[in-house]
Amino acid sequence: MDHEKPAACVLDASTYVGFWILKGLLNRGYTVHAAIQIKGSETDIVKKIKEMERVEERLSVFSVDILDYHSILVALKGCSALFCCLDCPDGYDDLIVDLEVRGAINVVEACAQTDSMQKIVFTSSLTAAIWRENICSQTDVDERCWSDQDFCRKMKLWYALAKTLSEQAAWALAMDRMLNMVSVNAGLVVGPAVAQQNPCSTMSYLKGAAEMFENGVLAVVDVKFLADVHIRAFEDSSTIGRYFCFNQIVHTEEEAVKLVETLSPLLASQPKYECQGTEAYAERLRTKKLNKLVEGTA
Repeated sequence: MDHEKPAACVLDASTYVGFWILKGLLNRGYTVHAAIQIKGSETDIVKKIKEMERVEERLSVFSVDILDYHSILVALKGCSALFCCLDCPDGYDDLIVDLEVRGAINVVEACAQTDSMQKIVFTSSLTAAIWRENICSQTDVDERCWSDQDFCRKMKLWYALAKTLSEQAAWALAMDRMLNMVSVNAGLVVGPAVAQQNPCSTMSYLKGAAEMFENGVLAVVDVKFLADVHIRAFEDSSTIGRYFCFNQIVHTEEEAVKLVETLSPLLASQPKYECQGTEAYAERLRTKKLNKLVEGTA
């Protein structure tokens, strides 16, 4: 006899990744609290979530402000899991970095005050691990690595800085409050209508793309696979710490051309790729933990 699935909250469910996590949870039989931030006019994803709420009895929509701690508490009430996927739909600058860090702190603190909470799955990014002055000197880049904050500020890598600081703040508070948390450090997210539904975050991730490519740390992940990994990370009681998550490292010019085509029309084709070279850059990213998670829960 099947046990009833616990309730899970996805915040922010209106982000590209959040929406796919929401869909994955519903498909697996979970009751879902979709916490969304309303900023200006409703996006296509927000409209879709509200349409789903009218026909899906296991879906409830909550409006939240990540700077309003009490609105987060309301959305979390009765939930056993929080999938925290904060993202700024309008792109990143130094002010947005501070906003995202404060939001992450509020979300984790709200989890600490929610008695039913069992685990936080925190969406982060590979950009929180790969950026430093001497990136080319590091053979292996894995979950132990963190991006250098000063380097990110110097190069104005605001997306990477936001993901680094918000994840570090979440970890510090989760450990202080003795919360069960794992983070999923995603590569560049690709998937259905990504160029239309996630343009600013995609372009923010790709700042410094040439350097990532040449240093073997430009990686992509399919959004459906990424959502599945998030849910597995919650369901598998043995998960701990950070998990790099990507399907492919882009390390040849042919693969770079395919990525540009995938993200069209966000990226214009570069003349240097018209005659595809054969040079392949060394892959530096490692996914031993991800492989174990996916294989162990298959």
